[in-house]
Amino acid sequence: MYNGVLLLHKPVGMTSHDCVMKIRKLLKTKKVGHTGTLDPEVSGVLPICIGRATKIVEYLTEKSKTYDAEITLGFSTTTEDQTGEITEKTPVGTPPDEKTVESVLKSLEGTIEQVPPMYSAVKVNGKKLYEYARAGIEVERPKRTITIHHIELASAISREHDTARFRFRVTCSKGTYVRTLAVTIGQKLGLPAHMSHLIRTASGPFSLDECLTFEQIKECIENGTLSEQLVAVERALDHLPKWIISDTLAKKVENGAVLETPESFSDLTSDDRLAVLTEAGRCTAIYYPHPTKPGLLKPAKVLVQKSEQ
Repeated sequence: MYNGVLLLHKPVGMTSHDCVMKIRKLLKTKKVGHTGTLDPEVSGVLPICIGRATKIVEYLTEKSKTYDAEITLGFSTTTEDQTGEITEKTPVGTPPDEKTVESVLKSLEGTIEQVPPMYSAVKVNGKKLYEYARAGIEVERPKRTITIHHIELASAISREHDTARFRFRVTCSKGTYVRTLAVTIGQKLGLPAHMSHLIRTASGPFSLDECLTFEQIKECIENGTLSEQLVAVERALDHLPKWIISDTLAKKVENGAVLETPESFSDLTSDDRLAVLTEAGRCTAIYYPHPTKPGLLKPAKVLVQKSEQ
């Protein structure tokens, strides 16, 4: 049985769900889940949780992501990327200079609001936006607050026929639509625009050079080395504060007991999560401050039960 996080280099042409289904077949297990959707035409880092690690999906999904994107100025599309139909066209005469582009990118850093594209999986009244879009129905889309941690120009600005293009690198919070970001950049430059290429280069602490392609995964399965390639649950939760407990207390944790908050963690807020580890270094549970009983910690997830010992 495999347990851990498989870092997949997702190929173009597959949905994140397709990738999960393929890995389920390869590993002959149903306990597989991804940690953040990538559109079919986007490639890059897609952490896949397997076995025991499926219990920590939500704690990996919330991590920031880094992308390498290409924007094309000169026309916009229905989908805000290269797959859609052209909606507006303005020939680019003289492309904007690097200083202007860098200034626009810098202006987007910090907390901003985005309106999700019509061709997206965001639900409105129980229906996905792309379902409305395919039916030709325009609906009001809820704004969402996102954070752009860092964004920078990553290439020269080139001109081709009536368009101009350049690459930018962005690290952002979960829920960010980079194609919408490309449209916003175009608007700030006074031109219609769309995202013409995108690759996710990092998801939290996991980078593209750590990822395996499906071909490499198959090779690892055949030669019996896939377990060595999986990221342990403990490393995947490195971003959480850690509480190392005694083996006696570990037995209570396995049963989902409410615990007294150690003095060293008395400043935890209701949004904080705490990784609880045994003396041997195995993460057994994730706890958080009890919502109604100050001074106590309540289990959010129990990762190891008696049956697994």
